Amino acid sequence: MKALWKEFSTFAVVGVASSLIHWQLFYVLVSAAQLSQAVSNFSAFCVAATFSFYVHALYTFEAGASALRYLVYVFFMGVMSFVVGHYADVWKIHGLVTVASFSLLSLICGMFFSRLIMFKEREE
Repeated sequence: MKALWKEFSTFAVVGVASSLIHWQLFYVLVSAAQLSQAVSNFSAFCVAATFSFYVHALYTFEAGASALRYLVYVFFMGVMSFVVGHYADVWKIHGLVTVASFSLLSLICGMFFSRLIMFKEREE
């Protein structure tokens, strides 16, 4: 249980840094570039995911990073980011609510996806 808590706390710290990258880029894309929330959320996610994926591979899960793992991660979480942004556009939800809700969803789903699928062989 102690190892799982350490893993989760490291995941959360990296998640905060990744979220800051995501939120700032989302804001720039929505405000300055006048892009939709769906496109902005997906684009900001992709940049933040690149940072997050490699840091998690090196420190959180101590597993090697590969192009295939990265693509699987970006596809899974990227689809989720686009869907959240799309519904925010459709329902005219404020951008802060969009990135906050996606960040929470990303923390939960990303942890389980990473631990159970992407970096599973580390434990085997």
